[in-house]
Amino acid sequence: MLAIVDSGGANIASVKFALERLGVPGELTTDPEVIRAAERVILPGVGSAAEGMKRLQQRGLVDCVRNLRQPTLGICLGMQLLFEESAEGPTRTLGLLPGRVARLSNSPGIQVPHMGWNTLRVERASPLLSGFAGDTRFYFVHSFAAPLNEFTLASAEHGSRFAAVVQRGNLYGVQFHPERSGAAGAQLLRNFLALT
Repeated sequence: MLAIVDSGGANIASVKFALERLGVPGELTTDPEVIRAAERVILPGVGSAAEGMKRLQQRGLVDCVRNLRQPTLGICLGMQLLFEESAEGPTRTLGLLPGRVARLSNSPGIQVPHMGWNTLRVERASPLLSGFAGDTRFYFVHSFAAPLNEFTLASAEHGSRFAAVVQRGNLYGVQFHPERSGAAGAQLLRNFLALT
């Protein structure tokens, strides 16, 4: 069973439909017992870090998410919430990965938010990224980004380079939206579902 944490984000329905297209019905839930019992967990999210953390706190899910041991995938804001802090607010986040999520810099020719297709640069091999060529494109929509560190699996560039895919133990995160990234996004979700 796969649990989708109902964090109130606008991308939840898209994530659910993307999984259904793969033949995997995800259970949308705020029940900590259901989430803890799931074989896989997805933490989606769209919006601000402060609102995302507020929703998790209101639903009593902060400690639940912090203590998950099964493969867990944070998507977009869900990935950012895995870090220690976001400059958006600023807001203390889940603290599962080191580092501070910062606003992307406006610079000549670079618009924030970063909206559109972008390629990844693989920094470290991982089963999550199995089967992707260097020119594979994923769909991004974000104004804040996580720093590069030892847990970065892949980076992307929009004005500066940032963490696009991360992993620490059972925790994975993607800054882009696999549910909106066509065949590449579907493959990434398949890779996540195959993790042991």
